[in-house]
Amino acid sequence: MLKHILKFTLMAITVMSVSCDNNKASTSLIGKQHPEIKDGRMTPEVLWSFGRLGGLKISPDGKKALYTVSYYSVAENKSNTEIFVMKIDGSEKKQVTQTSERESSPVWMSDSQHIAFLCPDKKGISQLWIMKADGTGRKQISRHETGINGFVFSPDKKKLLYFTDVKFGKTTADIYPDLSKSSGIIVDDLMYKHWDEWKTTVPHPFIADFNGKKLSGDKDIMKGEPFESPMKPFGGIEQFAWSPDSKIIAYTCRKKTGKEYAVSTNSDIYFYNVENGTTVNKTDGMMGYDKNPVFSPDGKWLLWESMERDGYEADKNRLFVMNVATGEKKDMFAAFDQNVESRECLACKITNLSS
Repeated sequence: MLKHILKFTLMAITVMSVSCDNNKASTSLIGKQHPEIKDGRMTPEVLWSFGRLGGLKISPDGKKALYTVSYYSVAENKSNTEIFVMKIDGSEKKQVTQTSERESSPVWMSDSQHIAFLCPDKKGISQLWIMKADGTGRKQISRHETGINGFVFSPDKKKLLYFTDVKFGKTTADIYPDLSKSSGIIVDDLMYKHWDEWKTTVPHPFIADFNGKKLSGDKDIMKGEPFESPMKPFGGIEQFAWSPDSKIIAYTCRKKTGKEYAVSTNSDIYFYNVENGTTVNKTDGMMGYDKNPVFSPDGKWLLWESMERDGYEADKNRLFVMNVATGEKKDMFAAFDQNVESRECLACKITNLSS
């Protein structure tokens, strides 16, 4: 009997050891690499070994900058993103995260001492976290069932706007309850797919109260609407903006479904009133893409990117400005024959308007 017990114990230890080794391998840290360039040849493998910079943000006090670096592993066919902080002059660079998870979308908190960012929880669901600027004191703030895909704090830091995926339409299991484990997709209308992703969910913007430690009172500001905000496949948090007084959320949406949605590029900028829950279309009658709104620092102006014609994805990208009080709109560069892009560019133009 003792012999069998010892044999079983040894087997269990072996299995546990293998499992731990496998787990360690699956969570290996992908970080900075040191490629060897042979014969002066810049190979694809060397290019993939370089870190990619992103997410540059200047602290509110103007003394520090944070940014991300993404590293890639050809062998594992995956990437990893880490957060770095340095002084504004480029000195004292420090990597403040070093995990096998993906820390992304970092922003400074108003005190210039803390950083908010996204990272998967233990279940692998993207959540909001906050830590000190040196990487210590890391705490999970959200515990959203479907995760958080992007976020922006209100100017008064009392609320958080974030977006996440909500269920769209009926699944095969909904239609045929006896096929609850079926992964088949029933297609009877457009738009049924975005690139390599079946359209089974739509992203919706939510707002939640924030007391500095946790979120509460989460509310879907497009509840019951079968539309996307931000718009897939490329839209992100740049398609939202808070007014300086934290009372209005400007968001981008193409409120169409089916074939009409699939062939149209007619999106609009909507104003959602946080205090009374009402929504107003501020670009009604403008027929092309209207997206990426930004308020002026004084809240009197709104700028956004706009295309003129419906259904023409390669139309000229214009810079429009609107007087928020009167609704009067103007093409800022009507005689300019090039595209206007980037959120930073819009913010720059708004500052000039307000001054």
